[in-house]
Amino acid sequence: MVAWRRGAGGAEPAGGCPRPHPRPDPAPGFGRLRLLALAAGGLILALIAVTCIDVVGRCLMNRPFGGAYELTQILLAALVFAALPLTSADGGHVEVDLALHLFPLPVQRAMARIAGLVSAVALAYFAWRLVRIGLTQAAEHTRSASLALPMAPLAFLAAASCAVSAVVMAARRPE
Repeated sequence: MVAWRRGAGGAEPAGGCPRPHPRPDPAPGFGRLRLLALAAGGLILALIAVTCIDVVGRCLMNRPFGGAYELTQILLAALVFAALPLTSADGGHVEVDLALHLFPLPVQRAMARIAGLVSAVALAYFAWRLVRIGLTQAAEHTRSASLALPMAPLAFLAAASCAVSAVVMAARRPE
């Protein structure tokens, strides 16, 4: 076990040797998505609050929070779509590269660029479809079953998230 201490150059082992693998910096441009990170944090806090209120009401007062299940579903969907551009910017999507290491570095970079562009096209298509779904929901005044919350804003949030993620994926440069 290595004891770490904080020095002028960052964290290093107590023996004085620098850390062998420094943590990589977040993706460039991540600072512009900081508002989404704050929104995602707020959504997580809202999920925690809904769950706590429901559990306390159910256990202590025998009065569960009506609509907690539905509100949890909506908040979770909003959280997923708020975090999608953050995950795209950070390169956190799942990638399977069984044979990528067999190719030269320029080919690996070209393949990564093509994969980013394909992802961007797919996300742009999702954004377009979600806008159409949101417009239909807005025109039909679609609401949730228990709480009667309008569903169109969630579709528009999802569409905006997919659009931002498409731009991020198209602009990403492979390492």
